[in-house]
Amino acid sequence: MPALTIRQLRKRYPNGVEALRGIDLNVERGDFYALLGPNGAGKTTTIGVVSSLVTKSGGDVEVFGHSIDTDRELAKSEIGLVPQEINLNLFEKIETIVVNQGGYYGLPRALAKQRAEKYLKELKLWDRRRDIARNLSGGMKRRLMIARALVHEPRLLILDEPTAGVDIEIRRTMWDFLREINERGTTIILTTHYLEEAETLCRHVGIIDAGTIVIDAPMKDVLRRLQRETFVLNPREPLSTVPVIDGYELELRKDGDMEISIDKSSSLNGIFDRLSAHGIDIVSMRPKSNRLEELFIDLVENRQSARNAEALS
Repeated sequence: MPALTIRQLRKRYPNGVEALRGIDLNVERGDFYALLGPNGAGKTTTIGVVSSLVTKSGGDVEVFGHSIDTDRELAKSEIGLVPQEINLNLFEKIETIVVNQGGYYGLPRALAKQRAEKYLKELKLWDRRRDIARNLSGGMKRRLMIARALVHEPRLLILDEPTAGVDIEIRRTMWDFLREINERGTTIILTTHYLEEAETLCRHVGIIDAGTIVIDAPMKDVLRRLQRETFVLNPREPLSTVPVIDGYELELRKDGDMEISIDKSSSLNGIFDRLSAHGIDIVSMRPKSNRLEELFIDLVENRQSARNAEALS
């Protein structure tokens, strides 16, 4: 049984905006799934419907086989939600916030306190448990929201932009924790604008644009769709010009490195020898940007161009 099944999900707001246009989605249990899309694409509306915070206009949603229409309480009990906006009671103590959340799900207080200790320790907040939430940094508040979402140990954790505004060190610490709980069996759905996050963490990806799912596939298959890749080559000595070499697009960067763009079916074999023949010794190479970001931009731009052309015809 999948963790999440969505069939022909639709949402039209009273102002006439059609946020979801009959989307279908399947998230297998144990998966780490990225739901991506530009602002206004329908990601947060989808999450809102699944978590029963938004009323759908049509379609069906099941969480581990429980319909949100006929088994709403059971469906909600399977979900832990970390929303995009920080919605903590900032004047409550950290431990109290997590323990009280357990009470909302019927956990005995002793068990809620035990779970709170477990997750606050795992998220490196236990030493601050007696502080009030307003005294935490932005990254700590995000981690507290994750602990709160996990206290009833849901089988599906939904994270809506969980690392927004968090510095890279804390972000990577959160990545390690999310990998760990996913390996323990928790299914995770992640929305993020840090596309490196999706490429690093997720095994499947769905891309939503204008209320429609346009890609739903394994991450490795999605990344194969890229037509070109760009690498940064670091020469032993900074360059002032780049040579012209047939079959390769070379561009000089301000820092003296160079970029090389190649078709994904091409090979970099031979370029280093040809650069060496021009007196350029390359000491390292790295991708210019994460590949998923390139794909996402190309996909959205192509769909926008198609919509513009349709509007003009």
